[in-house]
Amino acid sequence: MTSVTRIPRQALSRGASGVGRSVRAAWRGPGRERDLVVQSLKAAGAALLAWFVASNWLGDPLAMMAPWVALLMVQATVYSSLRQAAQQLAAICIGTLLGTAAHLVSGDTLGALAMCLPVLMLLANWSRFGNQGIYGATTAVFTLASGSVTAASAGHRVGESALGAVIGVAVNAFVLPPIHLRDVRENLAALTRDVGDVLCTIAGGLRRGDWDADTAADWSHDAARVELRLESLRSARGWSRESLRLTNRALRFLRRVPSDLPPEEEDERWSRVTGHVRALTRTLAVSADEGRTATPPDRAVLQPYAELLELIARSCHEESDRLLGGRPGVDSDARRGGVRGDEQDDDHAERTRRELRRQVQEGLREHAGWEAPRAAVLGAMLLQAENLWAETASAPPSTPDSDTHHYTGRHTSEQPPVVPR
Repeated sequence: MTSVTRIPRQALSRGASGVGRSVRAAWRGPGRERDLVVQSLKAAGAALLAWFVASNWLGDPLAMMAPWVALLMVQATVYSSLRQAAQQLAAICIGTLLGTAAHLVSGDTLGALAMCLPVLMLLANWSRFGNQGIYGATTAVFTLASGSVTAASAGHRVGESALGAVIGVAVNAFVLPPIHLRDVRENLAALTRDVGDVLCTIAGGLRRGDWDADTAADWSHDAARVELRLESLRSARGWSRESLRLTNRALRFLRRVPSDLPPEEEDERWSRVTGHVRALTRTLAVSADEGRTATPPDRAVLQPYAELLELIARSCHEESDRLLGGRPGVDSDARRGGVRGDEQDDDHAERTRRELRRQVQEGLREHAGWEAPRAAVLGAMLLQAENLWAETASAPPSTPDSDTHHYTGRHTSEQPPVVPR
């Protein structure tokens, strides 16, 4: 009995702990938790205002519809509030009118429900209603169950629904309008951090030399989770676009929207980085598979390769810290040109990368003299490391005496290695 009751207690404890963390996060400063609190309070305020206007000012006996619709209209964005207001009003009007007409024809509540509900449920699946179509059927049930089914009561319900929709949309649009720009920055920072963590994990395993097929499979799972983080970033970007629709500059100023939103090009860049990490983990998984002809490279050459991955991971972590800590005066174009961070640190990182790459290339030439499959694996690994460095690390400024050629601010003078035949 004790073991049975322990599980619900543990679940309750975890839930209480999660609620406590959310409350502390909402209290500390801006974030998802505070946005949730604001939206919840706005929805409650819109419902109270709709009830007060409908019952006290208008003296409507059917004031229930106004606060109900107002609650539902406080959506995640102003645009979605307007869209769902139109869909819900159409569904409520159809449900009210069909329910009332069915009752006038049948004269019985059960008969009226039997007549109108099948039609309304079919209409609920119409794509034009979105996810608001079900409110047509529920409104018909409320209409028939209220006991007062007349043309006048139907007009009251439609009018109250329109009033609630107007109040809900107005509160959502003019009282701290929801603008989801912070989520983009947080998701992008989390993505860069996750990429760095995965590369650090891979580098640690390669350095120790104790990795096998199971370890490579774990790395593949880690890369898959990074891809899920990329999907979250794309979703956040979509929400940010929608939240800026129908919100003018005055509303954004009232909401104190940050103006240094990372450009969409950053999403594409880190999408390519994620693809390179995925390709690297696939290469390692194939080389660790005993059923394949490909074999892992020698441990001696994996040491500098692991250091190269750690150098790339450090660049990813620095990028994550910059996104969260904030250097808003430096945009992505300037950063790619070498403005980000201390230029001496960038020069040192570039020199270290060149030396590590030279050591791996020497190992590649030695592997080519031993066996082609092992050299092919090492060549693919080095190619992915080059791709990762080109996408994540900034290059030092070019000089007239430099043999470094810049393309969009990234180091491209050295071509990816070609596996010797």
